[in-house]
Parts: sequence; C-alpha cells; structure tokens
Amino acid sequence: MQSMRSGNAKIRITPDRPRTQVFGMMSKGTVNDIWARCVTLNDGEKRLVIITYDLNCLDVATPILRERCANELSIPAGRLVLLATHNHNAPIQIVPDNYDYGRWLAETLFDLIQTAIENEVGPVKLQLGSGKGEFVWAVGNAPADTEIQTLTVVHGDKPTAVLFTHPVHPMLGASGYIEHAHPGYACDALEEELPGCLALYADACGGNQFAIEPAIEGDAMAKAKALGQHLADLVIGIVAGPTTDVTGPIDGSLEVISLPLAPPLPREEAERLLKEAPCEETCVRYPDERRSTNWIRVLNQYYKEGKPFPKRLDDLVCTDDGFLVDAHEDGRAYPCRYEEVIIARIGPMPFVAMQGEVCAPIGMRIKDAFRQRMPIFLTAYMGEHNLYIPTRELVRVDAYQSQVLRIQYASPVDWDPKVEDEMVHGVIDRVKKRMNDTEEPALIHDYLSVRMEPDNAD
Repeated sequence: MQSMRSGNAKIRITPDRPRTQVFGMMSKGTVNDIWARCVTLNDGEKRLVIITYDLNCLDVATPILRERCANELSIPAGRLVLLATHNHNAPIQIVPDNYDYGRWLAETLFDLIQTAIENEVGPVKLQLGSGKGEFVWAVGNAPADTEIQTLTVVHGDKPTAVLFTHPVHPMLGASGYIEHAHPGYACDALEEELPGCLALYADACGGNQFAIEPAIEGDAMAKAKALGQHLADLVIGIVAGPTTDVTGPIDGSLEVISLPLAPPLPREEAERLLKEAPCEETCVRYPDERRSTNWIRVLNQYYKEGKPFPKRLDDLVCTDDGFLVDAHEDGRAYPCRYEEVIIARIGPMPFVAMQGEVCAPIGMRIKDAFRQRMPIFLTAYMGEHNLYIPTRELVRVDAYQSQVLRIQYASPVDWDPKVEDEMVHGVIDRVKKRMNDTEEPALIHDYLSVRMEPDNAD
C-alpha cells in the first residue's frame, strides 16, 4: 500500500470593506465570514494541493498562485486544484476596484498552502464515497444529476478532512451581504459534528441545476441554513457508509480542451444589431448594463478590421476583466485559456477538475464512462473564470447557459452545437491516457474488487 501524508488549513477571506458582489451590487455588510480551506496529499514524491473558497470564482489570483507555487513550492499547475463553492454573496474579481482583493487573495492562499504543508501527518488513507442529494432541479430538457461525492482523509481511525461535491447552484441566505450560502452552512455543520475534521465543499457540474427550497417556515436565511444542515447530514451518512480506498501514487497535469465555435452572423445582420446597441466603447465593464451587447460591437470590429474569426475557443484567452481576446494579446505566464481541465491521478482513481460552470449532462456522461471500471471523482468551477460549458440542447434553444459566451465574455461568435460531445470526449480521452500511463489495468481491477470497505464489516 502506498504511504500517504496529508495536511490541512483554513483561513478567513472576508473582505475588510464593502466590495462589488457577483450580482453587481455593493455589499452592505457581513452576515458571516467567508473562508478558504486547503488540503494536501503527499505520496512521498509528489504533492497534490486542493483549495476551496467561498467565492464564485478566483480569477485574478489564479495565475499569480500558479506561478508562485510552481517556482517556490515545486507544485505545477496540474497539481494545484483551485475550486470555488460558486457563492454569489461574495466579491467578484472582474471589476478593477476588486483587483487588489484578488491580489490579496493570492498572497493569503499561498500562505494557506504553506501552512497546510507544515501540518502534514501520516500515514493517512483516502476514502471515496457517493450518495444522493435529491434537492435539485435541472433546465435544458435534461435529467438531474443528484450525486454527492466525498473524498475523506482518514488518519488513524478519524477523518481529518472531507472534500464533498454536489452539482447545484448555491442557495443564498442574504441578498446584498457577505455570506457563504448553503454550502458554507453545510461546512459549518460538518466541522461542528466531526471535531478535528476540515470540511471542504466544491461545486460539481451544476451549471444547469438549481436547489429546491426546503419546505420549512422562515426567510431565505433560515432556508439556506436548513438546506446546508440537510447536505451535511447526507455527507456524514456517506462518510460513515461503504467507501472505496483510493490511497495511492499521485500525478496530475493541466490540459486545455479545444472546443468548437460557430460561424459568425452575416455582416448585414451584425450591422443591423449594432444600430440597436450604440456605444462609443467597444467593451464596457461589469456591472454596466450595456455589457450584454459588447459582443455585437466586437463582432462588427472583426468585420471592420478584416480579422479572421475564431473557430475554436482556445484561439482566445480570457483577461482579468472577463473579456475574451486574441491569444497573442495576453502576455501572462499563465493565461486563462478555455477549456482548462486538471486530470490528476490518486492511486486507482482519476480526479477531474474542469473549469467553469459545466452543465450536468456533461458530468454524468464522463462519470458513466468510467464508474463501472474504476472509481472517479469529478468537479468543476476550477481556476479562473466561470464560463458555462453548455449541452447541445442548451445551444439549440439558445438558453442563458449558451448565451453567456456572448453576453458576458464578448465572444463575436457563438457555440457550435458539438461543444457537449467534444467536451465529454476530450475529458474521457485525457483520463484514459492518464490512467493508462500510470496504472496497469489489472491493478485498477484489483482495487475495484477488494477495496470496498463497509463501515461495520462482519
């Protein structure tokens, strides 16, 4: 059995002054603190770092952290997993007035990683669990993914950290205030009920899924707390139930999956739309209400300048303010290029972290491709910027999850309907390569056949 060590740490990331939040309003105060949490996994040769934070996305801090961790801690971007809880009641990083908060986050999270490394103990075991959280509904003519996944670090006979996921938009408790939504309340409850255990929540592939309100009396805060407690109770049951031991060697890489874009609108249609969206600037920043028409001006600029239109999403990179620009216009050491995916390996298990708001059918198809042959842990909202990755059906009906490419990221062209299939197959192909490169098929089969461990074996 591979020997593994693990450390963890937690730090408050509540802003010290009012900040522009995800919905564009200035925060009016703080209901409860928001946190970043870190767990490290060390196999003696390589270290995987997983950080969660009560934010909608990390943005500005991501390239700073990647560069520092690679240069100062020998942790490459493919083994630095940055995961958002998808909390909307928190600062948004794509407004210039919040850039300083983003740079502070980078410094704070780097210190958090160092503390977690200092706290490493061992040996530990890593247990994968799964259950159901039925309180979700889906849009886009799609079935709902209700799976809760847990990854628990066990030292001796006690859990020291549990990373859990659920594919759903968080239920908010207080509009206009800093607070951590129902996943934060779940973490609070878990850390109270499992003393000495750090609870880390990461949103899974829930871009088209939303929470069902608890059937209780009370305001939004009471309902968010109740939902958080319900989620915590489900996680405790999963952790205590049958789990799969996935302790083993660690590896990982940051991959970019090239996704297809549609041809542009005809020039005549572009010019007609421009008359309805006049503006002296090509792109205006969030939260300017004209932001949703930036793509029309960018589209016309492409025609005016005779620039070739992007055909694949990785022809573009995303800047700090959220706009997509030609790749050569960004000189950062770690540019944000869609679609970033971390494909890591922990023992017999692929650990997949996908960028942005990936819609549930994509996640379900990826899990279903592997779950009969090997354990798999899947999450999204990784790294920098939360672009929706839609399904074919969402593109077909031009649902909001499809429109975001244009109205938030100023893309001059839309998604090609093949985006769902190419995302699914892109991840599957990279997982196959990672597992084939690092594990013999017989070893994977051995883990599946002997590693199921019920809580109270006879």
